[in-house]
Amino acid sequence: MRKFFLSAAALALVASPAFAGEFNKVVSPGDPSPAIANIPAVHGAKDATINLGDVKEDVVVVVFLANHCPVVTAYEDRIIEFAKAYKDKGVKVVGLCVNDNETDKLPAIKTRVQEKGYNYVYGYDASQQVGRAFGATNTPQFFVLDKDRKIQYMGALDDNRNEEKVEKQFVRDAVDSILSGKPVEVAETQPVGCGIRYNKK
Repeated sequence: MRKFFLSAAALALVASPAFAGEFNKVVSPGDPSPAIANIPAVHGAKDATINLGDVKEDVVVVVFLANHCPVVTAYEDRIIEFAKAYKDKGVKVVGLCVNDNETDKLPAIKTRVQEKGYNYVYGYDASQQVGRAFGATNTPQFFVLDKDRKIQYMGALDDNRNEEKVEKQFVRDAVDSILSGKPVEVAETQPVGCGIRYNKK
């Protein structure tokens, strides 16, 4: 009887499908990052192109954004401050938008970058393929990639929209763990913010 249970358990492990994350239905912590290539973007006052394969930094923080989203607006200063604090630590922040409306497309992104002083590259994916590949559902939604470009954290920046009430810094903690060679303790949290609207295929 014991042999039967062991055999059944082994079979279940072999037969079980691979599941995505608890909140993300497409990717899981530990998965390789989806490709990000040839995304038109702006960095400061200059036009740019986002190619993940060209990034030299040890850690990449990918964040899905949307100009129209009030939750993104609430987090803007925190993201800018994070990018500044970690710039010289081998961390690159990459902003992406995939929403198909005029207030979120590249011309509006350029205007917002100038108005707010974004200090990281911010691109627009008209195809929405990158957002779908990451399983991105909200803005702002974060994905932390290690030097092998595997997803080590995904979800919210921290635990409270009100900065004065923040107690847990999920993205900072994940990045600090990666930089120090330690396992990321919290690898996934529920994303918050405005929902991303995908066009019907």
